[in-house]
Amino acid sequence: MARLSYLSLFLAYLFVATNANPFSFQKPIVNQDRPVHATANWDWRSCGSASDAIQIESITVSPDPPKPGHDLTVTVKASAQEEIEEGAYADVTVKLGVVKLLTKEFDLCEEARNAELEVQCPVKEGNYLVEHTVTLPKEIPQAKFNVNAHGYTVDDEELFCVDLTINFFKKPFLKLFLG
Repeated sequence: MARLSYLSLFLAYLFVATNANPFSFQKPIVNQDRPVHATANWDWRSCGSASDAIQIESITVSPDPPKPGHDLTVTVKASAQEEIEEGAYADVTVKLGVVKLLTKEFDLCEEARNAELEVQCPVKEGNYLVEHTVTLPKEIPQAKFNVNAHGYTVDDEELFCVDLTINFFKKPFLKLFLG
């Protein structure tokens, strides 16, 4: 549970960080076997395996697309295939093109505690719907960010993997009228 709430907090943090600092992947990879969400401004895909301790079913954001300077609510629907214990962590990489802007390790349980999420460690096996709201900075640069978050259990076993692409480019003038 805590891992999943931490996951939503982590994803919200990624959106905030992505907006405040340019993060991006070189290009999203589409895997037909994994759930994918895509709009002109953001998408996600699971890069994990069927044996991961957390299976992410969906990630939604509101508003969609995210808007700099406004609140962003991230909702993650996932299931824990086993109990997630204190000490689980995620390695996050944010890129702008091929340039790494951030590589950081996050303690998922600590992040959940700090965000006062409903789901706290230890997270029991089961299905979860976790929602977290953050305010995005107004100063988010117009750029396309790629984020990879790879989670691990306290025993360094695969926990989850998710790729996010967030595009903060504004629509060209003609697309406003034609698109």
